[in-house]
Amino acid sequence: MSTESEPVSDMRAVIQMRLLAVAAIIEFGTGLALMAIPGIVTTLLVGVEVAGVGRAVARCFGVALVALGIACWLGQRPAVSGSPAFRAMLTYNALLALYLTDLGALEHVQGLLLWPAAIIHAAMALALIWSSGSKR
Repeated sequence: MSTESEPVSDMRAVIQMRLLAVAAIIEFGTGLALMAIPGIVTTLLVGVEVAGVGRAVARCFGVALVALGIACWLGQRPAVSGSPAFRAMLTYNALLALYLTDLGALEHVQGLLLWPAAIIHAAMALALIWSSGSKR
């Protein structure tokens, strides 16, 4: 027996899988960039090039982003709202959006890509929340 809400539920599942794949690809690429050219990436994000231990930390963050991207993008089964991959990507995007907003608004950090990154992470978090909406 089929209900009216099944097409909406199926559509949300497809949208959710696509959102997760897009977010995973972006984070994977950002992670690779942080591992390869941490100085340029940090300059674009926060307006200051890191040196010394800052480069090591940026590269470690890059490794974590690559791992997050792989976990969310190359999963055997589609990641659904309750899956660890979905929760990890949602948590990451929501918290990073808040942190980047704090850096720009309260800490007055000025990187060329700071506000675009904050907006993209906030939009992705909101889209992921929307895609996990009621399936009734």
